Parts: sequence; structure tokens; C-alpha cells
Amino acid sequence: MFADAAPPQAYADPWLGSTRERLAMLARGERRVAYYYEEPNTSTFRYRAYNMAQVLNAQPGSHYSASWFFRRDLAAMQEIVDCADVLVVCRSGYEHRLARLIERFVRLRKPVLFDVDDLVIDAEHAHLLINTLGLNKDDPGVWDHWFGLLARLRATLERCDRVITTNAFLAERIHESTGKTTVVVPNFMNREQLAISQRLWAAKHDAGFVREAPPMLGYFSGTPSHRLDYAVAEPAIARLMERRGDLGLMLVGFIEPGPALARFARRIRREPFTDWINLQRLIASVEVNLMPLQTNVFTHCKSPLKYFEAAAVGTVSVASPTVNHVAVIKDGATGRIARGHEWEEQIDAVLDDLDSYRLMAENAHKDAIENHAWTAQLPTLLQALGWH
Repeated sequence: MFADAAPPQAYADPWLGSTRERLAMLARGERRVAYYYEEPNTSTFRYRAYNMAQVLNAQPGSHYSASWFFRRDLAAMQEIVDCADVLVVCRSGYEHRLARLIERFVRLRKPVLFDVDDLVIDAEHAHLLINTLGLNKDDPGVWDHWFGLLARLRATLERCDRVITTNAFLAERIHESTGKTTVVVPNFMNREQLAISQRLWAAKHDAGFVREAPPMLGYFSGTPSHRLDYAVAEPAIARLMERRGDLGLMLVGFIEPGPALARFARRIRREPFTDWINLQRLIASVEVNLMPLQTNVFTHCKSPLKYFEAAAVGTVSVASPTVNHVAVIKDGATGRIARGHEWEEQIDAVLDDLDSYRLMAENAHKDAIENHAWTAQLPTLLQALGWH
């Protein structure tokens, strides 16, 4: 385990301003984008609305501006319509007020785009989603929820001109399902996340990756829906902890260790769900960032954000061979790809060679900064908005 490179950070959501303040932000530029999401959160909203607006607002001069709005802001619907040149609706299900917002943009011939970060726009995939999330298939309410949600998201998408999504594999699935033009703007780190990551990286790198405690694996989960994904790696974790008497495991978020790890309870560190700034501190402290996923069409659509957020703080990832993991992780150079039978071997390889670890961490950090930070995203974002 690496030394704590930064004290706990004071955190407050940076997107909480009044409707008036956010309208003023939107009005600053010559070309203006309004992002809509039902309610703010630290996952889809942060990546697909807040981060995007940050890129546009950070450009010199007043050429571009963007802001974000929620369901509660729709009392000011007409002001949003009058001010914005483009509306981007982020993963929001159909309801009457959102439909009116879209209709007003359409009547003025202003583009309306639908942004979605998962394969959640076709009820044909409901069974796959329920299986992947490990939900109770005997509960009719589960089926009602997912069929309803997928249908509502699809109804919103159908009212939009084209689609933005996070990766090429998901874009192809969406285009096949909808016939809509679909473009890619990947997920990336924003300014605040990059700033704390650079501090953590510098401290770790300058100290020569010296460990202050026995090695630690880390699994970082934002929702309880990843139980079956985590289970992909747990048998290998148990074998490793049996062989390596000093190996620890950090579980952050909503994941519970399974019976195979019961005898190692004293070596398991539990951390509650935490904000996305202090999460970088926890990721920086472990040697291995675990990225297990089941293998199916839904998980192949997942963004590799866990890789670049760990890479930014100098932590090496071991990941399942999904399409987007393989696309961004160079096996043995910027991380490790572990097929089903390879988890134990690949984690061992990371832990056993500190010189190789340092080189992989440096390569991964360089990749994260050059390709997965907010500073590199403007050309792709402008093209998606039709402003290239």
C-alpha cells in the first residue's frame, strides 16, 4: 500500500447554482449549449453534462458557452429555449415537460441531441440487463421498472435529431437499433479530478513508488449493481490472499465480500461510497485497481473510465477483456488484461515486479493525461455538436 499523498479534501458539488446563475453562464458565449439531465448526480450527469460544459466554458474568449439544467429548472423552459442554440438531453426518460422542451427547440429548428452512456435504449435488452445486474427475475416489479425505463429513454431518443455516446462499440449498437446518426464523445476526467490526480501522482512518483504497508488490491464500486462483475475476480482474490499472507483488499462503495473471503475479514478494508475527489485518494493508495466485468453485449458497451482514473494517480489496473478495456489498455505496458482463468496470474505479475510496476504506471499516467483529460476533448466535442 502506498503512502497517503494528500489529506482528505473538502468537497461540495460544483454544479449547484441557481437557475438564474446557470442561465447567465449559458448566455455568455456566441454558440450556446444547454445540457439537460433529470437530477444531478456524480455519475452520468457529471460525465455527460457537467464535464462537457466545462470544456466549452474553459475556451478563451466568449465563442462557446454551456450550462446544465434539471427537471426543477423547467419553469424557466422558454428562457432556456431562447438562449441556447443546441439542446443535449442526457439519458432522460420521456415525460410531458421534457417533451415540451424538445418540441420548442424543434419548432425553432435548433438541434436536439440525445446523449446516452449505456445500452439502455431498447427493451429487447431488458432480460440481458436484469441478468447482468443480478436482479430478482421473479419480481414483476423488476420487469415493470426496466421495461418502463427503457421505453421512456427510447421515446426521448426518438424525438432527438441524433445521438452522442461514449464509445464506438456502443455507437454501433445504438445505430443498429435506432437508425439514428450516432457519434462518440468519450468519458474523461474534468478539471477538478485532474488537479487532485496530478497532486497524488507527483507525490507517489517523486517518492519512487515506495510502499508504506503490505500490498493492497482495490475494488471501487459506485453502485450495488456490480455484484456479479466483482464476483468474476473474487475466486482469484481468495487464492491470492491464501498464498500471500500480507495481501489486503480494499472494497469501496456498495460491494460485500463473498463467503470465499470470510476467513480474511481482518485483511479487508471497507470504505463507504465517497465523493469523486476523495475517491482518487483511495485509488492512489492501492497497488492494483481491479476492473472485472462479465462478458456480454451490455458490458462490452461500458466505458473504461475506471482505467484512466486509476492511471491518473499511478495505480495499475487489471481488467476483464471487454471491447473497451482491450481498446485502451495495452496489456503489459499500461495495465494487465485478465481473461477468466488469468486473474490470479495477472495480479501476481503486477505485485511481483516493482520496476515493471513503475514503468506501467508511468505509461498509463501519460496515456490518461494525453487522451482522457478534459484538455484533450474540444475537437471531438465540437464535431459531435455539429460545430466542426
